[in-house]
Formats: sequence, structure tokens, C-alpha cells
Amino acid sequence: MKLILTIALVLVFSRYSYAQKMFSVYYENQADIKVFVVKYENQADLKVYKVKYQNQVGDNDGKWFFTEYANQTKKKVYFVKYENQADLKIYFVNYENQAGWRNLSKKWLLY
Repeated sequence: MKLILTIALVLVFSRYSYAQKMFSVYYENQADIKVFVVKYENQADLKVYKVKYQNQVGDNDGKWFFTEYANQTKKKVYFVKYENQADLKIYFVNYENQAGWRNLSKKWLLY
């Protein structure tokens, strides 16, 4: 019974940490997603809040935890210099409740 409960809990919690753990790579060809940080919130596809601990990430809701190593994450991001090079435009917010999608058509990038 404990084994079944443990497996169920692992499956439930693994869902919540699927794509929100990020690793920033140095080279564009290593990335899964190219990201550009915009100056203004209304220009962003996604408003991102950087959490301090990996257990705070949600289900593709804009709360990102940057891992120390590439093998700890499902998505690797590369920060581009120009907006037209990006797959996703983000804006970093100061408060957790501000995080979220502004352009839902880009949501598939983080699955």
C-alpha cells in the first residue's frame, strides 16, 4: 500500500515540476527555447517570477526556478539580444501573483 501511495505522489508532483525548472545555456544551439526579456509588461508573452526553491514551481504558470546544472531541468533557455530572434518574450515581475501568460498561443513552448 505504501508503494502505491508513493508512486501516486511522485506522479502527481512530477506533473507540477515538468517545464518550469529552467537552465540558462551559453550557446543558442544548446537551447530548447530562445527567450527575449522585454522592457515593458504589455510586450511580453509570459510574465515570469523567479522562485527561490524548486518546490515552488507550478504547472506552466510563469514561476521559474533556474537550476545549477542542465541535467536537472527539462527546458534549456538561451537569452537572445534582439526581440526578433526570440521564440518567447518574457517580463520578470516582482511578485509571485503577477506571474502568468499574456499570450496563450505560446504556452506550448514550455510543455
